[in-house]
Amino acid sequence: MAGFFTKILQKFSNPEIDWDELEAQLIGGDLGVKLSMQIVQELRDQQRTLHGHDIVDVTKEHIKKILPPPRPPFLAFEDKPKVILVVGVNGTGKTTSSAKLAHLLKKQGHSVMLAAADTFRAAAVEQLEVWSKRIEVPIIKGPPNADPSAVCFDAYNAAVARKVSFLLCDTAGRLHTRHNLMEELRKVERIVGKKDESAPHEVLLVVDATTGSNALQQAREFHKAVPLTGLIVTKLDGSGKGGIVVAIQQELGIPTRFVGTGEQVDDFKAFNATEFLDQML
Repeated sequence: MAGFFTKILQKFSNPEIDWDELEAQLIGGDLGVKLSMQIVQELRDQQRTLHGHDIVDVTKEHIKKILPPPRPPFLAFEDKPKVILVVGVNGTGKTTSSAKLAHLLKKQGHSVMLAAADTFRAAAVEQLEVWSKRIEVPIIKGPPNADPSAVCFDAYNAAVARKVSFLLCDTAGRLHTRHNLMEELRKVERIVGKKDESAPHEVLLVVDATTGSNALQQAREFHKAVPLTGLIVTKLDGSGKGGIVVAIQQELGIPTRFVGTGEQVDDFKAFNATEFLDQML
């Protein structure tokens, strides 16, 4: 999101504002059509000479109202594993994000286990295995092309036996437009629910900040299949957009919980709305 407000300040230094251009600029930052129109309307209603900093101030206030206050970190249960499903389309950084989240939880003092439920892409299982060794977190996997729900089922049993606090299931990347793949995701949810009717306790959708409005469509479709509890947003460091976290929060009420900001294992942290706004400069 870096530079978004700076571009606005530069582009609208002249008090004669082209409202269509401003609306296009806001939509281009992936804030969404609804919010962009609300911001433009509020500015037009002021009926006074406006400058770039006025646009930035009003935009910031709208974003502040939409983004939720900081959430507490994930807490473990006393008597059972907390199950987190990590879902998303191919290429968003899902497997890497699963490993980074496992590492973050481990740093917070929790015991963690990974489930390699992306069974149809051999490279995904191998990738997660490499990560598990690197961060020293146990992994449960099945044979090639195994039923993903069976892997999660076995992983849950293993997590209970080893008294693990968090079980992270890295599910197969799937196109949100493929009905059969979304049904498979529902099956994973049902099977895990047989072990614990409240599971999965978190369903996190991994989206790539640079894909813009397409991420909103992904969130819509995944949310229909398995109710999402949060987002992991990758490549937020390299995106001049990033407003998609605001659009998804406004339309679907799904908060951004974590952000990936680089390639290293520690380039992953809890989302902070204040930091996000500061980075938009």
